[in-house]
Amino acid sequence: MTGEITCLGAKNFVIKAMVASLLGETQTTLSNVPAIGDVDITAELLTSVGVTVERVDSDRLRIDPSTMRTSTVPVPHSGSNRAPILLLSVLLHRFKTVSVPVVGGCKIGARAVDFHLDAIRAFGGVVEENEDGYVARRIKPLKGAQIDLPYPSVGATETCLFLSVLAEGRTVISNAAIEPEIMDLITMLRSMGAIIFTSSGREIRIEGVKSLNGTNMQVLGDRIEAASWASLACASNGDVTVHGIRPDTLGNFLAYYRQIGGGFELMGAESMRFFRQSPLRPAVIETDVYPGFSTDWQQPFAILLTQASGISIIHETVYEKRFGYLKDLSALGAKTQITTHCLGAETCRFRDKNHEHSAIIMGPTPFTAIDEMIIPDLRAGLAYVIAAAIARGVSTLRGVDFLERGYGNIVPRLSSMNLQIERVVES
Repeated sequence: MTGEITCLGAKNFVIKAMVASLLGETQTTLSNVPAIGDVDITAELLTSVGVTVERVDSDRLRIDPSTMRTSTVPVPHSGSNRAPILLLSVLLHRFKTVSVPVVGGCKIGARAVDFHLDAIRAFGGVVEENEDGYVARRIKPLKGAQIDLPYPSVGATETCLFLSVLAEGRTVISNAAIEPEIMDLITMLRSMGAIIFTSSGREIRIEGVKSLNGTNMQVLGDRIEAASWASLACASNGDVTVHGIRPDTLGNFLAYYRQIGGGFELMGAESMRFFRQSPLRPAVIETDVYPGFSTDWQQPFAILLTQASGISIIHETVYEKRFGYLKDLSALGAKTQITTHCLGAETCRFRDKNHEHSAIIMGPTPFTAIDEMIIPDLRAGLAYVIAAAIARGVSTLRGVDFLERGYGNIVPRLSSMNLQIERVVES
């Protein structure tokens, strides 16, 4: 593949920023907002409780929480994502009783909400679960708390931040997530008037304030998407320039990319050129929370490793059900094996729990197109696109809605990289 592509605003930040805007008493404007399904779903959730959400132009979104009128969040008609569990904590500052539907998202593991519910209880709230979702109540104002997360969960860290910024007193979050999206969320909350201190470790300290205002915030480029385009460039022995991405957010991805034979060049403050620099070599990779190798990078990178000479290993330590897509790729010609053993050095939550969370990949294996591949989840969807792009022949992918939740109108974007791709409308 050759050409240029611009990363959309980060899906993993923008929906959290939309929810965070409800903490302010005045309107917030977000820029570089991607036209993706998850933004539409979150906008629907916000408008369902009376919040005013409007597109200012193609990439700006204005959110006015002053029109909010109810704390009962209905099931969105256009799909589901993880935003409802975050709304539970945000709305609890404004209402004494809040109810949200069961959360959704990709089927890649348990993704339990226990951390979120325990955090609400630690701040003085009461939470109940029923068949429709979750109900949270507070009898008095929320109080700051000492939170020691058992795992540096991104979502749980966000919930704790949302609870703490308007809670009375001091909150300390230990073992917090420190992903770039979390740090940008902290920047956004600070600009709204929150008092948040970070340390050299995974500790965040918050001094609660009485109120917050709206702000203007630019959504950072999507580092998960950028790594996918880099993997596509290298797997296809192509040359792709990616715009709209801060190189520092790619962290260890760039180290592994160099290690296996990928090359990159910095083209400016937010532009990078990716290509294959040398014959591809195998690697041993363990996914981990930031600054480790992101779990959302492993699917496209696995496709890249199928083209390397030798045996590669991926040890998944974040989600326990993330390798289902590899079984489907065997029809294309991939040679992989999934095992319940921990094939890595990192301490793993899934050890001896019979989860197939380690993958052995043997390469190089040429791919041959097949008539149909069904996209199982968002990130695996782009891995399927990469696999189809390097396969000989024409492949058909179904379940494109999954893909467009995170990557927008994917066909014209990929066409800009000289990929022969078209959307088929079935009668």
